Amino acid sequence: MYTQAMDTAPQEARKPVRSAEEARLEERFEARIDEGGFVEAKDWMPEHYRKTLVRQISQHAHSEIVGMLPEGNWVTRAPTLKRKAILLAKIQDEGGHGLYLYAAAETLGVSRDEMLEALHSGRAKYSSIFNYPTLTWADVGVIGWLVDGAAIMNQVPLCRCSYAPYARAMIRICREESFHQRQGYDALLVMMQKGTDAQRAMVQDAVNRWWWPSLMMFGPHDSDSVHSAQSMRWGIKRISNDDLRQKFVDATVEQAKVLGVTLPDPDIRWNEERQHYDFGRIDWDEFWRVVGGEGPCNRERMAARVKAWEEGAWVREAALAYARKREAAREAA
Repeated sequence: MYTQAMDTAPQEARKPVRSAEEARLEERFEARIDEGGFVEAKDWMPEHYRKTLVRQISQHAHSEIVGMLPEGNWVTRAPTLKRKAILLAKIQDEGGHGLYLYAAAETLGVSRDEMLEALHSGRAKYSSIFNYPTLTWADVGVIGWLVDGAAIMNQVPLCRCSYAPYARAMIRICREESFHQRQGYDALLVMMQKGTDAQRAMVQDAVNRWWWPSLMMFGPHDSDSVHSAQSMRWGIKRISNDDLRQKFVDATVEQAKVLGVTLPDPDIRWNEERQHYDFGRIDWDEFWRVVGGEGPCNRERMAARVKAWEEGAWVREAALAYARKREAAREAA
């Protein structure tokens, strides 16, 4: 998720005065980045690089745990025991992904409590896609196919992110996300090939509602993003927003043909000259409206997260008390 920077102070006024040692360290850091090397938590890094990583990794972690909510709504209403077991496993995976990412962010000197406080207060963002409702069971399949498909397209390049703890976390996350995409596609394929006319219509309706928000997941056009160019320069990102979005469209159009669904964009057509699919204009006004807190489920999602945090306080306190007791026993021994 990307947020619009509102700092209008002159660039020169914001530049800190660097010592000769800091200049030397930054030169060495830039050389490592240029060589394609990785940065470890113990290595020196520019403060802006660290802050950029904290913002990106924490927002990624927030997206994983908030992303559990739309699907959790359907655990008790899954159509079969098999689908319920698959959905439970997927939601558990998402929680684990959040933990991996919070742990990676903590290596940068920020605590998990700080990150969650920023989320609950509204200062930190998460992916706008999770502020849309899941109206039918077909939505669960479409989230797996489109939303997780877009996530994989975004996240595979992060396995080569210049910050090594983030890159290592992403390797396992991407392996699990690939299963999530496949299970969503499989659920839709069953409904489209073996389901009733009503079920096929339900799938098409879900595709119509989730297609455009899925394209928004890649963030604004690179020319409109205040973070993209610097993140590319530092190797935090490896592929631009627009290139990732194009790869997603090219792959998904072909998958839609196999499923037998129509993507809700009359402008989709193969461009022989570009060797890519052309597609229509994204409604960026809607994107920024949802990012700004005015989506269909923004308030509902945040209220659920805060409620879970507050009601789980006694569990955290008990776990900490037990850990302190164990540590005291080890010291006494």
